[in-house]
Amino acid sequence: MKALREAFGDELLELAKEYPELYVIDADIGKSCKTTEFQARFCKQHVNVGIAEQNAAGVAAGLATLGKIPIVSTYAIFGSLRMCEQIRQEICYPNLNVKVMCSHGGLTPANDGASHQAIEDMGVMRTLPNMTVIAPADYYSARNLVRKAVEMYGPVYMRFTRDAFPFIYDENIQLEIGKANLLKEGNDIAVIASGEIMSVAINACEALEKEGINARLLDMHTIKPLDERAVVEAIEECGALITVEDHNIINGLGSAVAEVMAECGKGRLKRIGVRDKFGESGPYEELLASNGITVEEIVKSAKELLK
Repeated sequence: MKALREAFGDELLELAKEYPELYVIDADIGKSCKTTEFQARFCKQHVNVGIAEQNAAGVAAGLATLGKIPIVSTYAIFGSLRMCEQIRQEICYPNLNVKVMCSHGGLTPANDGASHQAIEDMGVMRTLPNMTVIAPADYYSARNLVRKAVEMYGPVYMRFTRDAFPFIYDENIQLEIGKANLLKEGNDIAVIASGEIMSVAINACEALEKEGINARLLDMHTIKPLDERAVVEAIEECGALITVEDHNIINGLGSAVAEVMAECGKGRLKRIGVRDKFGESGPYEELLASNGITVEEIVKSAKELLK
């Protein structure tokens, strides 16, 4: 098990060796976001603006106009909401090559409470034109997707988690931004998940298998652009779909999949995620359970959809 934010910090060190134009803009929480080693080793490519996230967006935009590859690093709640206007006006509108890579996404800030739990971030970011939105599932997929995001041109929003999560992939994984990764074949029902909650989805599919239900499992690591082809294939071949995310069920992965289903005019869907309510202080597992983001709820929903 390893935290996704550690993958971000580790991959930054490798990328800095290859990209001298890579810059990291911190908002005074480098220790939590795992950028302190980057600062120590590549100090000339590091800027700390202090607790001023909106300024971080402006600095990043300015660096991008000079041909640099700036990465803004902060908590997801600040990188998506406090910076939203600046991201829209100064980064997405001129389509600048800025990456906003945030730790503490979803409910993982746990005991820090609702003020630090970003349950709206991917939904807000996916409404912005030119923005790519990514949620890696584990340490190795996060490393690979950080690299792919730096290699592509244009605005990117990527969220990581604070806590450690099980390994799903190994160091050889190669993912493609905008293309879902098939983790398990199956035609009875399709489970589409994104982010660190993938480990729960995997366990649920294994539980369904024991009950004779063959579930397809897709890692939809890119929320935008969504792999619509993979969703359509799941609708045509499975009929029933379940989305799983550590995010508000409104405007996140579930909504993105529902939009595709609506245009297809067929299929049945159950969205599992944060039930349109603010988080609260408490252990992460209990916060997930209070929102029904559990193996048991996925299994129950699958059986109901298949009736």
